[in-house]
Amino acid sequence: MIVIAHFTDTHFDGDPRAADRTRAVLDYLEGLPYDLDAVLVSGDITDHGSPAEYEEARKVLVSRHPMLLCPGNHDERVAFRQGLLGEERPSAAPVDQVLRGGGFVLAVCDSSVPGEHQGLLEDSTLAWLDGVLADTPHEVPVLVAFHHPPVTLHIPYVDGIRQFGEERLAALAQRHPHLTAFLCGHAHTAAATTFAGRPLLVAPGVVSTTRLPWEAATGSNPYVHFDEPPVVAFHVLGEDGRLTTHYRVVPTAAR
Repeated sequence: MIVIAHFTDTHFDGDPRAADRTRAVLDYLEGLPYDLDAVLVSGDITDHGSPAEYEEARKVLVSRHPMLLCPGNHDERVAFRQGLLGEERPSAAPVDQVLRGGGFVLAVCDSSVPGEHQGLLEDSTLAWLDGVLADTPHEVPVLVAFHHPPVTLHIPYVDGIRQFGEERLAALAQRHPHLTAFLCGHAHTAAATTFAGRPLLVAPGVVSTTRLPWEAATGSNPYVHFDEPPVVAFHVLGEDGRLTTHYRVVPTAAR
């Protein structure tokens, strides 16, 4: 059995609230009596992409489990590479990473577009992903992660800044049947749908929870809830190849 923890949208901004909520999630994961196969944080690590925010994130995002972080639309590639990956001469190229675990592969693609909020996988990222899939035996499941969902989620302000150019990714997926599922963040809500015939699983946000269009607009922000606790997703690959996702609420003091 393979278990991957997945959370997203920590939005470190120098305020203790974001750091405290992220720390609560990590404390929960660290306290599990089980060694996770991976922890995925799928974007918007910081709120403004500043070096100070990445320094704060680096100190909090520490785990005994293998961890992969990917950028989102609030991140900045050069500062991300330098602050979180420790690169001495960081470039502005997409931050694409792969974890080859025991019996699975997790390929993390950078869907951010510098200076914009919508997402797009650059041609170089798609070529890189094609290579990862081609180099992986067909009996090994590959999970592909990025920040922006490549479909509409029926949340208008999120759908306007989703991942576009998705037909290129769908065409790539058709060439690789062992691409098992897509994982993403960005929407600040737990959601499940399909893309290119595979599950598309959206992790809930840590810093806030999106208010759905049919929910009453209460409080100071009509778009998000700030008083809901953070939630973490667990993606489980069974020996039969079936993917199951569980969601767990993480208790934390409201701030």
